Amino acid sequence: MDNELILYDRLAFIKTIIEQIGENKVALSFSGGKDSTVLHHLIDMSIPNNKIKRVFINTGIEYNAIYKFVKEISAKDDRFYIIQPTMPIKTMLETYGYPFKSKEHSKKLELWQRGNRTGEWIKNYLTISESKFQCPLILRYQFDDNFDIKISDQCCYRMKKLPFKRWARTNNIQCVMTGMMKDEGGQRGSTLNCVVKGKDGNIKAFHPLAKVTSEWEKWFIDTYNIKLCELYYEPYNFKRTGCKGCPFSLDLQEQLTTMELYLPNERKQCETIWKKIYDEYRRLGYRLDKTEQGKLL
Repeated sequence: MDNELILYDRLAFIKTIIEQIGENKVALSFSGGKDSTVLHHLIDMSIPNNKIKRVFINTGIEYNAIYKFVKEISAKDDRFYIIQPTMPIKTMLETYGYPFKSKEHSKKLELWQRGNRTGEWIKNYLTISESKFQCPLILRYQFDDNFDIKISDQCCYRMKKLPFKRWARTNNIQCVMTGMMKDEGGQRGSTLNCVVKGKDGNIKAFHPLAKVTSEWEKWFIDTYNIKLCELYYEPYNFKRTGCKGCPFSLDLQEQLTTMELYLPNERKQCETIWKKIYDEYRRLGYRLDKTEQGKLL
């Protein structure tokens, strides 16, 4: 389909769904990244002069440039809200556990560490095969009582989703809009639908970009001169932002190398926050270079 036709389709779709829900019942989860910035502009193109709230969660592990970008926008646009989690990242990690490899792996390891070791899930996950759905051989040692790092998949939920849910409840918001895209891959890529309804039949989540590609998004940004956070431009050239130094990131080493060059203080912050996981990654030579062991800080 032609790029302009895709744009018109998305604009009409956004307008239809928001009118169905009601402007006062929907809010955009605004991360300050490329996807949510694009969606912010698409909403305004589809519904001029709308009053839809944009909500940024300041987790304390967002890039400084992202926070600055959001602050600059919010100073000129009263639809933006900046809220905080109820628990700082260090306390959250120590209380609930650290992310490791992926959300799926972290969730299964969390279940194991809590004593849930008899379900069919563990048999399937630890079956030796080359399937991407099984635990990698290099990480099977973690399913042992001698592994003493608390792991969980709750970081995103505790630091982002839960604060948003609480804010939404207080502000009588029924539906969250996000800029999530299917071609990002991972869990969200396999399950993401544009419209998600609750048991009551009401729309509880709306992901208008689920049907578009990164190529179309780039076309839209270039064609309509959409200003992004500076991290997406020279000299940084980030492909994605999100929480800095997140252990789930497949390009973690690349991120840290870029930070070492241009954002050294933020690199040091990452090494402090995620030290337990980074040390383990480097020991294994998994996602991070072994050669960095002992050379940092």
